[in-house]
Amino acid sequence: MSDDPKVLVSTGWLADHLKDPDLRVIDASWHLPAAGRDAQREYEAGHIPGARFFDIDAISDKRSTLPHMAPTSELFISRLRAMGVGDGHQVVVYDQSDVRSAARVWWTFRLMGKTDVAVLDGGFAKWQAEGRPVEDMPPVMRDRHMTVQRHVGLVRDVTQVAAAAKLGDHAIIDARSPERFRGEAPEPREGLRKGHIPGARNVPFGTLFNADGTMKSPDDLRAIFEAAGVDLSKPAITTCGSGVTAAVLSLALERIGHRDHSLYDGSWTEWGSFPDLAIATGDA
Repeated sequence: MSDDPKVLVSTGWLADHLKDPDLRVIDASWHLPAAGRDAQREYEAGHIPGARFFDIDAISDKRSTLPHMAPTSELFISRLRAMGVGDGHQVVVYDQSDVRSAARVWWTFRLMGKTDVAVLDGGFAKWQAEGRPVEDMPPVMRDRHMTVQRHVGLVRDVTQVAAAAKLGDHAIIDARSPERFRGEAPEPREGLRKGHIPGARNVPFGTLFNADGTMKSPDDLRAIFEAAGVDLSKPAITTCGSGVTAAVLSLALERIGHRDHSLYDGSWTEWGSFPDLAIATGDA
């Protein structure tokens, strides 16, 4: 792959730059409750040297009843400054999660106007498999000034998504499993209807990766989107269960050069809870 410090970098690239003074590495692991895993404890047991832990649930908008909604600018600034991450830093985000949660933190940085951020291709699993260094000591963190300029065009609310579904002027792409998309499998959160947003196309996030956990090539990614019926000439809205794996689609769109994309932060947790919103089932 070709390394892009604004989208995706290889383990070799990170190893070469690991000691750069303005590099910051972030462990963005997050797990579904049913997984029975503790991301914080796993980070403490072993992480890439110098990595900070980004808690997706803690660094979120607590004013919302929906899970891990994008944080306010003020909260993002305060938490990242305390982690020693600020202006002028190149950030590399990785995870050791089945839901590829690093992409969600990459998207959050982008939402805040921070573009010098990339996801580690293959994540912690590939780093470990290659025998690269791991430590269990907390990093030395010094407060670093940070400014943000929120890029509101990267996020969509339920009203905007409902309008897009009605008008058909956006490609709405759902990252959930085919069974959940079609309404054949129950939702993991109680009280949600089954199905998908009318007009959405299904691109399960797991199909975007190779067997070794690296992301597929831009040509392969484009072919996957097109095979799913995604009209890449339209601006895209990505969605999933609660806004985590939708960011994997956003990352893939960025990788193929499709820059006009946004993420439905409430995703199916919000849409599926409203009885007055239309839903579709099956593949259509």
